[in-house]
Amino acid sequence: MTQYADPVVETPAGAVRGVRDDSGELYRAIPYAAAPVGAGRFTAPAPHPGWSGVRDGRRPSPTAPQPVRDFGGLDMAPYFGPGWVRGEEYLTVDVRTPAADHGRRPVMVFVHGGGFVTGSTHAALYDGGAFARDGIVLVRVNYRLGVPGFLDLEGAPANRGLLDVVAALGWVRAGIAAFGGDPGNVTVFGQSAGATLVGALLATPEAAGLFRRAIVQSGSGTGAFTPEQARRVTAAAAAALGVAPAADAFAAIPDERFLGILPALAGLDLRTGTATDPLAGLSPFGLVLAVQPADGLADGPGRDADLLIGTNTEEGRLYLVPRGDLESSTNADVRALAARVYADPGAAIAEHRAALPDATPGELRSAVLGDALFGAGTARMAQAHARVSRGSTHVYSFAYRSTALDGRLGAAHTVELPFVFGVAEEPWLHGDAGLLGPDPAPGGLAARTHAAWVAFARTGDPGWAVHDPRRPAAEVLGS
Repeated sequence: MTQYADPVVETPAGAVRGVRDDSGELYRAIPYAAAPVGAGRFTAPAPHPGWSGVRDGRRPSPTAPQPVRDFGGLDMAPYFGPGWVRGEEYLTVDVRTPAADHGRRPVMVFVHGGGFVTGSTHAALYDGGAFARDGIVLVRVNYRLGVPGFLDLEGAPANRGLLDVVAALGWVRAGIAAFGGDPGNVTVFGQSAGATLVGALLATPEAAGLFRRAIVQSGSGTGAFTPEQARRVTAAAAAALGVAPAADAFAAIPDERFLGILPALAGLDLRTGTATDPLAGLSPFGLVLAVQPADGLADGPGRDADLLIGTNTEEGRLYLVPRGDLESSTNADVRALAARVYADPGAAIAEHRAALPDATPGELRSAVLGDALFGAGTARMAQAHARVSRGSTHVYSFAYRSTALDGRLGAAHTVELPFVFGVAEEPWLHGDAGLLGPDPAPGGLAARTHAAWVAFARTGDPGWAVHDPRRPAAEVLGS
């Protein structure tokens, strides 16, 4: 590999040194807000005080405190990254750019997934070199997770992790021109929990003017907890810690204890008289909103932004296949899940059975899980955006079936990411335990998917027809 001199960029907060490689330039660990320490973990993000001299942006930042997540026989390290890398200053962004030359290139800001409790910019999947090679400035965002990020507490603003993303977008608006990006052509995109946050941004008035387009990959426009559901989680967390459910009581508690109570919060019954569990018991943390994002687009940037939105065809398999639950599932498991996520579980099961008449209980459970977590909320968001927005709406369905775990993983949650980021050929994604399995990824699909995301960021058109809510259809990728 060619050796390059390390570049330096002047940001509004101070100078930062990056590295130059064959894909362009990379600047890591740039703070967009002050470090969230002590009581500051439960406040809105505060401006960073800046620094003197040249900050070293050649090494990754710390990450938000987070637990280890195990997906059994599937290697998810490229998705989750290294886990908790300790350090206070983790409200940071990484910037990948072709060159910091004031070139006014399209900007894409990525919000990682991980169930609102895990994930970071460190994940190998999010390298971004392919975007830089295609003339895109890519920004990757770390944000608060778990208790500091999303537990609803008296005396603290709600949805602090979402507020972090808004602050990061503000940093982009103020400083991305120095990295060769166009602050007037910003696309914010996310996957899973990150996609649900992006959907919420579309309905957040404070995010107005911070982005022009949005991409929601396997998220949900109806994935927020109600205030009543949030109070149940807060009460359980406070009881597990033995403190009052208020920010001042939580302020002195170390992050290790927040992680230690997670098992006590697993499996809480969050069904109420008016709402089912939007996260199907997979996470006790998430957005807390009185109005679901799909129902609030007219009040935020969603009324003007272009939207690219979609899901994978077998999302639920990620949560069942790696531990053998696809084969061991029973009809009772299907009924229990449906009761958790549907107002009328019997009717919902009958509808899924009609669509999949030959499905095993495990396959039916996977379909119910995928629809409840991602499918129904994505459809509702797409329909709502097409009705109320002046921007365009484009819908996709990602159907490529990974051959991981003896070919059983299929078009599961996360499988589209290597194609979006242009890394589908990387050896660490292959083998029976790799996300894409032992078979080589189809090069044509990788090129087409990545190119569609780039085209959308440039012009708002990924290369297929605008969504018509009267005749819903999706562009199928990888069928």
